This record gives sequence, structure tokens and C-alpha cells, in this order.
Amino acid sequence: MNLPNKLTILRIFMVPIFIIFMYLDFEASRLVATAIFCIASFTDFLDGYIARKNHLVTNFGKFADPLADKILVCAALIMLASYGTIPAYCVIIIEAREFAVSGLRILAASSNITIAASSLGKFKTVSQLISMILLLTGIESLNNIGLIIFYFAVIMTIISGIDYFTKNKKVLDLENL
Repeated sequence: MNLPNKLTILRIFMVPIFIIFMYLDFEASRLVATAIFCIASFTDFLDGYIARKNHLVTNFGKFADPLADKILVCAALIMLASYGTIPAYCVIIIEAREFAVSGLRILAASSNITIAASSLGKFKTVSQLISMILLLTGIESLNNIGLIIFYFAVIMTIISGIDYFTKNKKVLDLENL
């Protein structure tokens, strides 16, 4: 198993540790959880960079990397919603978009079409990650800016989802339904 795939697996294993620290009740537990989230998020960048640079892209990585990302982000969003930091309907919007775009990519792949990440999608991801990092800390002075960025991320989630479907409507082939 190559290094990028090991990093992907590590990211998946970090999720339960992140959740445990979110539930623990000692002074720095939220900061430790946030640090774990940051490290796990960084492994996403790192494994992709190493895989592309060293030509180590595998079918396992193509499957597991986006799955690991979704597990990590979903866990953080659910934890933030469970604390009442963000509304659950925003989590539903974000996750619905993720499932829909993943489904679109699967459908496209079945027709040998690759849907690359768009700049809007990347901007959505960055704004989500920044907002989650700020909100996960539990530091009150960071919550307001974190919430502003989070609601911006929700808007970007909707816009980028519409963009993916608009640009790739041929994949849906609605005439054969």
C-alpha cells in the first residue's frame, strides 16, 4: 500500500478520535479535537499532492480519498449541530449537495466522463474548512466570524452544486428516463 493510501486510511481512523475529544469534558478537549481535525484535513491535501506528484494514483485512492473527506466533514458538521453551534438544516443542505455531486460523478464515470473539481467547489471546500476549524474550537470570540464564514460556505455549497449540475447536464440524459 502506497503512502497516499496510508494517509487516507489514517484520516478515516482519526475521525473517531476527533469525535471522542469533542465529547470529552476537559478544558482543552475542543482544541485537541480541532487540532486532530486540522491534521486530518491536511492529510487530504498531502495524500493528493503525493499521489499526483509521484504518479501513485490508484483505484483505491480514487474511491477512498473522497469517502474519507466526506466522513471527516460529516462528523465535524454533525458534532457542531449537536452542540447547537450550527443549524441542522445547513448540515442537510451541505450533505445533500455532497451526495448529489458524488452521484453525478458516479453516473458520469459510468459513461467514461470525468468531472473534475470546479473552482467554485474548491472555494466551497476551503470556506467550509475554515469555518469548521473556527467553530470547532468552541472559543466564543471565534464563533461569530466562524458563523459568518459558515453561512457563506452554505451559500457556496448551493451555488457550486447548481454549477456542477448545470455544466454536466448531459450526464443526466433526461430524455432516457
